[in-house]
Amino acid sequence: MLTVAELVDLHGRSGFDVLCITDHVVRSDDPWRQEEGLRFSSVDEDTFPLYLAEVEREAARAWRTYGMLVVPGLELTFNDDEPVMAAHAVAVGLREFVSVDEGIAEAMRSATEAGAALVAAHPNADEPAHVRGRLTKRFSRDAGLRGLAHRFELFNRAQLFGWIADAGLPAVACGDFHEPRHLLGWKTLLPSRHDEESVVDYLRSPRPVYLTRLDAELSRAAA
Repeated sequence: MLTVAELVDLHGRSGFDVLCITDHVVRSDDPWRQEEGLRFSSVDEDTFPLYLAEVEREAARAWRTYGMLVVPGLELTFNDDEPVMAAHAVAVGLREFVSVDEGIAEAMRSATEAGAALVAAHPNADEPAHVRGRLTKRFSRDAGLRGLAHRFELFNRAQLFGWIADAGLPAVACGDFHEPRHLLGWKTLLPSRHDEESVVDYLRSPRPVYLTRLDAELSRAAA
């Protein structure tokens, strides 16, 4: 719902130190494309250079204005009518285009080779999906695919994926931001230096992070 500039200003004014912008990349035969009236944002190989340039331009302004680090990336989005085949992986720090046409596993390998940190997004086991199109169960069923992720969302917005904690997997809490109300919810605090290389390297490691919930009162206090 917001432009990159509006995302930067909302998070900067709310006191965030780091913002990762990771628009979707979907495969050419993605089932979302077949649904009449469904609108979604995505990046492809042709538009990626413009997307990256916009993020980097806003990153420079975010640093000058708010002291906020803005990191580019993509959400590698493999949707499927069968939830056990569907998986999304957020590639943080990805500065080259990665296609998902050859499958989510190959896309994750390519993103890792390019230096990104990979976060398994909304990794459902048997929890209900609060948003249609986000019922993504493959990480909970496919040990091989799990092995390609550096981190797993324990929280996505306010939804808890308890099996991540039970399995002892390295966790984060992500915003999965699509509209202003998603500013609130569970967030991740990293005990790392405040630069892109350090943030990405920390996320690629199994070192501990701290999870905290941002509520409306704290958001107003930061602003």
